[in-house]
Amino acid sequence: MEIREIKDKKIWEEFVAARKPHTFLQSWNWGEFNAAMGEKIWRLGIYEQSANGESPIGNLVGAALIVKVAARRGTFLFVPHGPVFIEHGTWGMGHGLKTFVDYLKELAHQEQCRFIRISPILVKNKRSENSFKELGFRQAPIHMHAELLWMLDIAPGEEKLLKDMRKTTRYLIKKAQADGVTVIATNDPRHILIFNNLYESTAERQHFKAFSRDYLEKEFGAFAPENQIQVFLAEYHGEFIAGAMVVFYGNAAFYHQGASLNTFKKIPAPYLLQWEIIREAKRRGMEIYNFWGIAPDDKPAHPWAGLSLFKKGFGGSAEELLPAQDLVLSKRYWFTYGIERLRKIKRGL
Repeated sequence: MEIREIKDKKIWEEFVAARKPHTFLQSWNWGEFNAAMGEKIWRLGIYEQSANGESPIGNLVGAALIVKVAARRGTFLFVPHGPVFIEHGTWGMGHGLKTFVDYLKELAHQEQCRFIRISPILVKNKRSENSFKELGFRQAPIHMHAELLWMLDIAPGEEKLLKDMRKTTRYLIKKAQADGVTVIATNDPRHILIFNNLYESTAERQHFKAFSRDYLEKEFGAFAPENQIQVFLAEYHGEFIAGAMVVFYGNAAFYHQGASLNTFKKIPAPYLLQWEIIREAKRRGMEIYNFWGIAPDDKPAHPWAGLSLFKKGFGGSAEELLPAQDLVLSKRYWFTYGIERLRKIKRGL
């Protein structure tokens, strides 16, 4: 068995894109985005020697994008929605994960990291929990990416999708059309500025820390050359009043960023916006629309509660992932833990 860096984009994408559920957070281009943001990254491949010896370099059975996060609260190695493994004998949640973690420990010490954080794309259950617990991991004090997702199967026809929506959602889509709202889908970088203005307005209104314009531009720039991202903008009487940044990867479309103007809250533009995103995803042959994060049902005061109600109106179901897992490597981790724990409380999460 051997772990090596993968520097060939074709090899990486052929492996990662063949693994389900699909996640753009392990894509080659997400690595390019992180590198553009100044982060140090590694693309690791896990190779198992073939039983018949046909492959001198071994068979690729696992892969993981690693990002070194140098934050003020502490430096750590982060694995977003990884590692991804092929279903192969004892690999995956067993021997493969342990081998990968052992390698990460050495890398983390070389990079002077306080801990390792993994946000696996695994359904939360006893098996996935125990797989990390047995290796010494503990649940992280805060999430890195959404861990309770709202997923919509968009394989059915448009008529069926509309029928399965909440009645109010269907009505508001039609009302937006009647009100004269139109939606454009664009790959023009100039529209990032328009979306950013909407996004900053939303962040100020909803009291969350917005990603910078540079962040949005670099995310767009990483995926746009391969037509894996689009900005959707809803226009009303000559003014853009709602928007979304959507990533298309594998068989899924991901609602990664969203925004709207509060001054037009009586105009249901966000409903038509989402419907047009779904229609575009279907045209591209996508099977799943990932609305990204929602609030737990037992937390009505959660800051995402209203947004969650909106997302659920389109139909679909929840999928709960295993929470982010931390492997403590230094006593200084507990400083980071305290800061993140306090941040979670302040955010009402």
